[in-house]
Amino acid sequence: MSAGRPRDRRVSLLSLRSVAGQVFLLQVVIVVLLVAAAVAMEVYQAAHDALRQGRRESVVAAEAFANAPGVAQALRGPNPTAVLQPRAEAARKRSGVHFIVVMNTHGIRYTYPYPSEIGKHFVGTIEPALHGHTTIENRAGGPPTPAGGGMFVQAVVPVFDEHGAVVGMVSAGKTIQGVTSQWVSDLPITVGSGVAALALAAAGTALVSRRLRRQTHGVGPAEMTRMYEHHDAVLHAVREGVLITGAGGRLVLANDEAQRLLGLSADAQGRDVRELGLPEDMTRVLMSGEAVTDEVHLAQDRLLAVNKRPTFPGRAQTGSVVTLRDTTELAAVSGRAQATRERLKLLYEAGVRIGTTLDVVREARELAEVAVAGFADVVMVDLIDATLRGEEPAAGRWRLRRVAIGGDQRIKPLWPVGEQVWFSPAAPQNRALERGYGLLQADLRQARAWREEAPERAGEALEQGLRSLVAVPLQARGVPLGVASFYRVRETPEFDNEDLLLAEELTARAAVAIDNARRFTREHAMAVTLQRSLLPRRQPEQDALEVAWRYLPAEAGVGGDWFDLIPLPGARVALVMGDVIGHGMHAAVTMGRLRTAAHNFATLDLPVEEVLWHLDELVACMDGEEHTGPNPEGHSGNEVIGATCLYGIYDPVAGTFTLARAGHPGPAVVYQDGTVTYPDVPASPPLGLGGYPFETTELHLPEGSRLVLYTDGLIEDRTRDIDTGLEQLRRTLRHSDGRTPEQICQAVIDSVAPAHPADDIALLVARTRLVPRSHVAEWDVPVDAAAVPSVRAACAAKVREWGLEEIAFTTELILSELVTNAIRYGASPIKVRLLYGRSLTCEVSDGSSTSPRLRRAATTDEGGRGLFLVAQLAERWGTRYTTNGKVIWADQALEGREPTTEGGTLADVLLEQFDAASF
Repeated sequence: MSAGRPRDRRVSLLSLRSVAGQVFLLQVVIVVLLVAAAVAMEVYQAAHDALRQGRRESVVAAEAFANAPGVAQALRGPNPTAVLQPRAEAARKRSGVHFIVVMNTHGIRYTYPYPSEIGKHFVGTIEPALHGHTTIENRAGGPPTPAGGGMFVQAVVPVFDEHGAVVGMVSAGKTIQGVTSQWVSDLPITVGSGVAALALAAAGTALVSRRLRRQTHGVGPAEMTRMYEHHDAVLHAVREGVLITGAGGRLVLANDEAQRLLGLSADAQGRDVRELGLPEDMTRVLMSGEAVTDEVHLAQDRLLAVNKRPTFPGRAQTGSVVTLRDTTELAAVSGRAQATRERLKLLYEAGVRIGTTLDVVREARELAEVAVAGFADVVMVDLIDATLRGEEPAAGRWRLRRVAIGGDQRIKPLWPVGEQVWFSPAAPQNRALERGYGLLQADLRQARAWREEAPERAGEALEQGLRSLVAVPLQARGVPLGVASFYRVRETPEFDNEDLLLAEELTARAAVAIDNARRFTREHAMAVTLQRSLLPRRQPEQDALEVAWRYLPAEAGVGGDWFDLIPLPGARVALVMGDVIGHGMHAAVTMGRLRTAAHNFATLDLPVEEVLWHLDELVACMDGEEHTGPNPEGHSGNEVIGATCLYGIYDPVAGTFTLARAGHPGPAVVYQDGTVTYPDVPASPPLGLGGYPFETTELHLPEGSRLVLYTDGLIEDRTRDIDTGLEQLRRTLRHSDGRTPEQICQAVIDSVAPAHPADDIALLVARTRLVPRSHVAEWDVPVDAAAVPSVRAACAAKVREWGLEEIAFTTELILSELVTNAIRYGASPIKVRLLYGRSLTCEVSDGSSTSPRLRRAATTDEGGRGLFLVAQLAERWGTRYTTNGKVIWADQALEGREPTTEGGTLADVLLEQFDAASF
């Protein structure tokens, strides 16, 4: 029997009828669910990794083979299979994919791992590849592969010839397999962890249950009976009097302490309370049926705290339980306890009310407001000037400035708020700063050093009632920030040492908040300075738009809002508005990198959608660097880099604005009649996600229309949604007729921007202009070298008509070279356009996409000097591509002087191209 009892006890510990058994069952269910979830996550992660790896390897293999030398020539050859099949199989084996298929533009295979499948139609989507795009898709079924059947991923990429035309396609794919092997290998670890957790849970449950039984000593009914039998011993041993009265006011029970406190006789139990000879007020309390809480009554020169409750609440006829506690000794210290409670309450209020903002001056005012509420009559806070600027004060003599005064307004301060404060070396405030701890001056009439600072003002303050002073330095991390002066007047007791300790505790809490605000002020100022230095400082010279802008940083810290105005060839102007995710220095630096990149892409004269595509790639690369590069000190390394952007190009000749946006709010357009619209610009994902196209929209804007670009901080905050902000912006812009862009900017900021912006705000308003038709001249040029003189003569006549005789000859030379190059190397149609504005722009367009290159011709070359002459004669020149070909442009400055070069006159430039050996 004795051997079986431990086993029975272990079984009972985990029985479902016990709390320990039920807890153990719950732990088993939780562990099983966790194991199942872990297995499911491993299966999903393995499948996801295999699919992602297959997609990446398929794209790499397909693009590498498509761009390999000779693939395009082989596709145009008489027998592509003979040339490409061996190369495809060799590439497949090296790359690790399961098939590489080369096909023509009709989808007929030229290569396949199994020759029997050559000549059949490709199974997959090829339409995007025919348009020059890469396609990645997942498929099941199809022809057999060396890796067997099942799900596979394949990529289809186009093959371009030297003219950029699609001559064929290459597909590479890989069967998704090995998923089971990846997660099955981890299954024993997961299951083993679950089993171990179950074992630990069972052991822990058993140990806790045994410990509880051990702590309660296995109390059973018999033991409880004995405990109740001994309640009298416990009742009479307590230091608190206990009385129990019956329904009729008869004393049922009185312990020893109650008999001592009330002076009851030994036969008091069982007698009526009114017969016990107790004081009248005590008898009234015992006889009443009302509950009593901590009432103090006098009995035998003792102050007794009385509490009374019914023995059976809810019954009509019930007795009462009365407890008596001797508070005679507590009364002596009640005053000190009250003072302690008041001090604790003051410190609690300080913890709640101080540190609510990140403004240095506001924190100092909060200290003054808290201190005058229950500690001092007058409080004055002086901060070092370096603290106000966000700098860390240096050791030495400090320049203090009064920033806060609180308390009795009848007391005239020695120095008002905002004035520089000077303390003598012996003054309590200066000594407190130097020593690093508070000083008590109980009687200011005896404080000669304090009175010597400003005798007249000090005398007035004493007459007004100042009596006592505590000066405590404000310091955090051992750095002094300022000093707080606490004063009391004649009607209030003098400060003592306990008050000094309370003042030091109060200022210590305030100093931490002030130091945090100081450091924030420094970092905020640095970030704002960096942000503003990265934004445009002045408007570039251009005639297409009249522009004004505003930038407002957020109160909590600068963000990554940015904008730009970039002049482009052909009198066009690019407008950029963007917003980087996040706040602080990191967002400002990222903004600067993006603005520089956008400016460079724009100056390359790329189409709108290509500029956004390049920015998207750049943001993705920057985000990759953040997560893969080493973390510098103080940098978490897990910031997500992302941005939104709106980019558009305004052409004042055509009056069109071509734009696209990547996750950014669309623009507002204000027409001359006051109509405000939000054009429907297709929304694309923010920059950094990659793999998504950017769609453009072309707006036709009459002259005088206003374009309004902005970031989401203008129209959205915590108190309103985007629709409400857009409607407020619409109402403001509707009344902008006759206003300049500068006035519109100010009106929008005043009426739409939040009073306390949580996000920074960028706003740009541009009024459109059109190039007069009289300043634009265009000619169609036939593809004939004999047409060059006539075009040259017509252009010269137009230049002279505009009054530009001084550069007419230079213009003829530039046009002659550009038109000749277009006829010789370009394709029809060929057009010539002259634009007369800040500069004279000559544009020659043709249907070819081949870009000319500037080079220095050798002495034996017959050609190659035309573009060199254009570069020397023009202020700027370049090439931009269009959907129908290209445009070569050259700008000439209108400064009324003959063009010269660094090497000398125009004749010198021409002669430099030849030497004596060339003749």
